[in-house]
Amino acid sequence: MPGEGAAEAGSADQQDDSAARPRAEADPAPGRPEQILGAVSLDQDLRITRCNLNAPVFAGVEAVTGKPFVDLLPPWDVPTVTRRLRQVLETGEPHVARVQRLRRGDGSELVVSMSILAAAAPQEGLTVSLIAMARRLHLYAAETAIGTSLDVGETAQSLAESLLAWGDVTAIDLDFAVWTGEVVTGQPQERIRLRRAALVPDRAWPDGYVTPGDDLPGDASRLLSRAVLRDDAAQALVIPDRKAIERVLGSPRLVRALVPGDQAAAVACIPLVLDGAPPVVLGVAEVWRRADRPFEDSELFDLQELVARTSHHVDLARQHQREHTQVLALQRRLLPRSGGDTIETASVYQPATPDSAGVGGDWVNSFPLPDGRTALVVGDVVGHGLGAAATMGQLSMEARALLSAGLAPDEVLEHLDETVSLLDDAESGLAAGYSALGSTCCIAVYDPVSHHVALASAGHLPPVLMPPGGPARPVAVRTHPGLGAEFALREPYEVHAFAAPPGSLLALYTDGLVEDPALSIDEGIARLADAVSTVHPWDALQQAARRVVSALAPAHRRDDVTLLLARMIGYRKGDTATWRLPARGDAAARARTLVSALLGQWRIRADTQDKVLLVVDELVANAVRFAGGPLTVRLIRTGHGLLCEVGDTGNGRPRLGRGGLLDDGGRGLHVVHGLTTRWGVRWTDNGKVVWASVER
Repeated sequence: MPGEGAAEAGSADQQDDSAARPRAEADPAPGRPEQILGAVSLDQDLRITRCNLNAPVFAGVEAVTGKPFVDLLPPWDVPTVTRRLRQVLETGEPHVARVQRLRRGDGSELVVSMSILAAAAPQEGLTVSLIAMARRLHLYAAETAIGTSLDVGETAQSLAESLLAWGDVTAIDLDFAVWTGEVVTGQPQERIRLRRAALVPDRAWPDGYVTPGDDLPGDASRLLSRAVLRDDAAQALVIPDRKAIERVLGSPRLVRALVPGDQAAAVACIPLVLDGAPPVVLGVAEVWRRADRPFEDSELFDLQELVARTSHHVDLARQHQREHTQVLALQRRLLPRSGGDTIETASVYQPATPDSAGVGGDWVNSFPLPDGRTALVVGDVVGHGLGAAATMGQLSMEARALLSAGLAPDEVLEHLDETVSLLDDAESGLAAGYSALGSTCCIAVYDPVSHHVALASAGHLPPVLMPPGGPARPVAVRTHPGLGAEFALREPYEVHAFAAPPGSLLALYTDGLVEDPALSIDEGIARLADAVSTVHPWDALQQAARRVVSALAPAHRRDDVTLLLARMIGYRKGDTATWRLPARGDAAARARTLVSALLGQWRIRADTQDKVLLVVDELVANAVRFAGGPLTVRLIRTGHGLLCEVGDTGNGRPRLGRGGLLDDGGRGLHVVHGLTTRWGVRWTDNGKVVWASVER
């Protein structure tokens, strides 16, 4: 039996204990079916209440009623198995088909497939199902189990657990490129880098021994790569005893790093190979066991067969890791960076699965617009993975560009709707096996001067607004089909405007946060409103966002969870001024007088005042000349400068022309362009607003 952290060996003069082992380990007599199934019932304290281990293969496994079940386990497996038993007791979710060893009374061990199930009502406790792992059955069961995850670490762990049927300690070492998702090509070179991906059993190991997550020493990696590439063909290699291992490694440091203890041991190294010309080696599987149990040819054949059958699962996990890395990079690029002087934002994104395999469906963004407003955008693209992430990135960037160009939220959604339809035409979308039709999006634009939010939604769940003093309630938004709906179902997008005084809290989210099989969607949104109502105005917003998500998100998510919290700050009343003027010839002069008086009150430098007055004069003069209607002049003192705005009822876009020095007109926008850091246009229901930013 293995000692702590080592494969324990018998001395040379020990008797062969094969005769003492139960007859059940041998093949059954011809024509007799092999009895391999047993069951043990446990109470809430994990003690045995009943057992059925009558099959001959379980002979020597002493399951005694009233004794703890863990007495049947090797000592180093007790913490892990106890944790699994407690987890099934607490959650009721089964833990199925894990390779495990049971101790026999004579000190030998039996490899079984162990499943832990909650006992059927009205009984309480657990039922532990045990299947003795006949070698060929084990090959089939192991191959089936190993392909159930696309995570590199989990795939390697499943392979290591399956290989434990042939040894006392197993390890999987993978080429570093497998971890990063890079393409592994050719044959290992001198600079090969191996990283330990899995190691079983789960126990405390000696100092210096390589454990999961650690890189193997460089010279050890080279030795292993040479060992499995003899005569240009990947082959299994067996080193039969500790002296031979020490001779091959040639260094006490390497022996401590690679040999699991100080006892005599043998090791079989089996390469993980992808068929090709030439074959590609992804890594090495190592099976350690007592030196008095040499590897037989039939066992090596089984080992190689299992590793060969499952190597492609490791490569699939590598490909998934590469896609996942790309998706995460794109997702992080789109996450909000921070708020500004007029708004504070915080976001939480949690993928559907612990290994983030579902990343890519949800997207959230917040960004300042050039005219001083702030855009808040959240969406949910149908599907997951790289296809969904690419669509997500395209829609997010397009929304940002259109909003920055001055389009209203409803106009932006119209463009996104057209984009989704184009992405899913017969050639570029559905033919590629991916569709974004039905994706949802919600766009909110916050004006820090008027303290209003303009919001439009395409099939998305309504935001939740908590005004100062609360409580939080969903915003009443008219439902609309998702993006890319059929032409007959399309309706004009509407803009819903509502007040958001300073101190208001707005929550944008995706359906994964509020969907629960046990609740209606309205009840889920109501729970979110209750959680948002608990956020205090002085709470750190990022911590508050995490608290809301942890309170609502189900433990076992079926969809990504995204939340964006925005706390409205706005401009102080004394930092803004608005005037309405008739579109007459004296409007520019009147505007200069009003603006000059305000700049004096704000104690703006004389040279900055001159610039602002020139800009206001040109913008008002252009509005009178080309637009008409009542004019709105607005001046905003921002953290870094001054923002001048002139609104009119015209729908023409001001353009910077190539006017000559002697032309009678056309030089106004050139003056504005030369005096400002940025200028642009945004469109309103009644016309347009031309804005310009001047540094202080």
